Amino acid sequence: MEAAARTNQNVGVTSWLPLFQNLKDKAAKLGKKLKKIGKEDPRRILHSFKAGLAISLISIFYYVNPLFTSLGSSSTMWAVLTVVVVMEFTAGGTLSKGLNRTFATLLAGALGLAAQRLAALSSHSAGEPILLSVFVFLLAAMATFSRFVPEIKARYDYGVTIFILTFSMVAVSGYREEELIKLALQRLSTIAIGVATCVAISIFVFPVWAGEDLHNLLPANIDKLACFLLGLEREYFGEKMGSGQILEEASFLISTYKPVLNSKPTEDLLANFARWEPGHGCFGFCHPWKLYLKIGALTRQCAYSMEAISSHISTSKNSKVVITDTEFKERIRIACAEMSSETGKALAELATAIRQMRTPSTAVAQHLSNATTASESLKTLSPAKDASLPEILQSATTAFLLSAVVKSAHHLATAVEELSRVAHFKRQDQAHKDSAVKPVAGGESPPHVVVEIEK
Repeated sequence: MEAAARTNQNVGVTSWLPLFQNLKDKAAKLGKKLKKIGKEDPRRILHSFKAGLAISLISIFYYVNPLFTSLGSSSTMWAVLTVVVVMEFTAGGTLSKGLNRTFATLLAGALGLAAQRLAALSSHSAGEPILLSVFVFLLAAMATFSRFVPEIKARYDYGVTIFILTFSMVAVSGYREEELIKLALQRLSTIAIGVATCVAISIFVFPVWAGEDLHNLLPANIDKLACFLLGLEREYFGEKMGSGQILEEASFLISTYKPVLNSKPTEDLLANFARWEPGHGCFGFCHPWKLYLKIGALTRQCAYSMEAISSHISTSKNSKVVITDTEFKERIRIACAEMSSETGKALAELATAIRQMRTPSTAVAQHLSNATTASESLKTLSPAKDASLPEILQSATTAFLLSAVVKSAHHLATAVEELSRVAHFKRQDQAHKDSAVKPVAGGESPPHVVVEIEK
């Protein structure tokens, strides 16, 4: 009997071992994931501490008796709720939500009180709830419809939502609540306290500026496009293509420009938050963030053309078309190599100019001029009479797609020039006086020159 019991006990322990091992593996996997998230951006860890600090400070109103007595239980909890909802990663995000919530509460509270007073003037007892229902219907419907306006949706959507909620609560509760004005003032004061706490911590405790993130994102994306073009010239239009060999491992070409294709939501969000931020560092309150969105759109346009080039390369890799007109192919290869190299260098210089907040150098115009000349030279090319149509198309398609990239780069350079003029970037001659030039090569960016401005 004892032996059987021990056997059953061992079997039970053995059956639990896989479950424990599975939990251990999941915990280790979760730990690695959290560690990776923290390493990618250490500011996320600081933001978590800032959120905890804000909630801890607001909790003082609940623990200190005089403050708790003056505000009340429900109003104090509104302050805690405000901190939880308003606290965002960037200072601009916190300001956006905080100001939207404060002014929406103020406006909705005032209108709610006015609606309640107007409804109370009704001579019939049944007329007050009817009038309140009509007021709630009209304002809620109009406010909801305003959320479909793109400008309101982008900047004030959260405020409109809070407006609808607050107005409905004040107008409806006013029918039963006797001290409505006192209640409204308590709610508004606690919300203002919560917003002020979040804004103060976001701005003065390790601030994360959305405008600065946007300013760093654009040159990083342009650098990725430059890296693609320089790699294309080196790996695809080099001797490998001349000898008829297609690059076998071109995954790095795809990985460089791919993130740029999906950058629009991030850019729009950062630009929206940046408009709310006060002047900081090199960015004034009226910094032209809309031009950053324009540059981002032109950068994605270049990336879409590169996507087409990458797809064409993948298709050509499996193509069985035999090239007989080697001279025609060689001349196209040389022109494409020139376009890739010169356009890549121009984009790298544009990225450096944005990053260092200086006007683009004359080298950008020279590189783009060389790329345009190479593109124009293709118009005079004519294939051999015995060349087949698939052969001509395979050789000429890449050149056509690269010409589109050159045109997009021209538009991008114009937009960067406009940004440097409107944002009052440092002129090229000033940058040379106040900076030290150091060659930098490495990482994901192609070899280029970085100008470090001495402050």
